[in-house]
Amino acid sequence: MLKITKPSANRLNINLTGSVDAQIMREALDELIAKSEGISKGRMLYKITDFSMPTLGAIGVEMSRLPKLFGLLGKFDKCAVLSDANWIRKAAEVEGLLFPGIEIKSFEPAQHAAAEAWLGPDPA
Repeated sequence: MLKITKPSANRLNINLTGSVDAQIMREALDELIAKSEGISKGRMLYKITDFSMPTLGAIGVEMSRLPKLFGLLGKFDKCAVLSDANWIRKAAEVEGLLFPGIEIKSFEPAQHAAAEAWLGPDPA
């Protein structure tokens, strides 16, 4: 399941649980792109639990939308990643080093309050 919500003007929350197939990926990326419209200096809270590798079809859908996804990076300043998997938390922090302009910090699920505090208020 992949659920995207927009709790405020410059904030997105993404919740990924389990596996993602091509149809779920297609719908989620379309929703992500649409909900990112008008965001600047955004904040993102990305929760990943019980992760299963996406299907090959889902990866293909993601690859086909990479140019638009890279364009989204400039809309966000901070991303907090909460995950029950240590390797996902480490990968998120490495991504933060690779993409200039966005700070990515990872947290364990029990650190939800710390992740919210680190994201800070909506910069409006």
